[in-house]
Amino acid sequence: MTQVKGTAAVAGQEKLAEGVYSMWIDTEPVAAQAKAGQFVSLYSGDGARLLPRPISICETDKEKGRIRLVYRVAGAGTEEFSRYQEGDTVDILGPLGNGFPLEGMAGKKAFLIGGGIGIPPMLQLAKELDCENQAVLGYRDGELFLKEEFESYASVYVATEDGSAGTKGNVIDAIRENGLKADVIFACGPTPMLRAIKAYALERGIPCYLSLEEKMACGIGACLACVCQSKEVDPHSNVHNKRICKDGPVFKAEEVEL
Repeated sequence: MTQVKGTAAVAGQEKLAEGVYSMWIDTEPVAAQAKAGQFVSLYSGDGARLLPRPISICETDKEKGRIRLVYRVAGAGTEEFSRYQEGDTVDILGPLGNGFPLEGMAGKKAFLIGGGIGIPPMLQLAKELDCENQAVLGYRDGELFLKEEFESYASVYVATEDGSAGTKGNVIDAIRENGLKADVIFACGPTPMLRAIKAYALERGIPCYLSLEEKMACGIGACLACVCQSKEVDPHSNVHNKRICKDGPVFKAEEVEL
């Protein structure tokens, strides 16, 4: 897979929830190669902000040569992106990372678990998996962004921290309340959620793939700014770590320490 760096045009943008935006970008070279679970790096137009912002790919439209990014405003860079309109341009590098495994999943029952801004990358996975998909989505409150879109590809179960929709609590609470079972687990979200999902999977002997969230710098594995602790010694750094941007962001649950 070849990483492409270039200038792309914004095809459209909309606000999905408070601080959460959806942006389609015309970038045929990236769209042609992108896999579920990969991400891109977007560069600010402000020369004072040198480092790109990593954003997971929510959807890919290979026919139109577009990718969709759903992101939360978390600082000056993403606030800048939220003001982009159709026809604006942005520098982009991607696709980056390894993505979720898709082979050998036919006929299985899968959990697709997303928490917060870890929800968007699970949508493209739901579209690509040949499984009985069960999407378990965790939100802070009743702003259930992307929920309706998941319903076209999965049975959807919701947990909210404030109890305003679905199960009050977290995604594990929703799984238990609804009596759900799975043969394989895919998850993306904050580390405490992933830690709980890893424990749940290991207790039950369920294969589990985790997409880790971490602040990044280069996005290509050179700078070691986004390492996580691993079981095995990394040949690049010769210590027990993995580079999330290069070796991941998707790992088997047993490969990483959370």
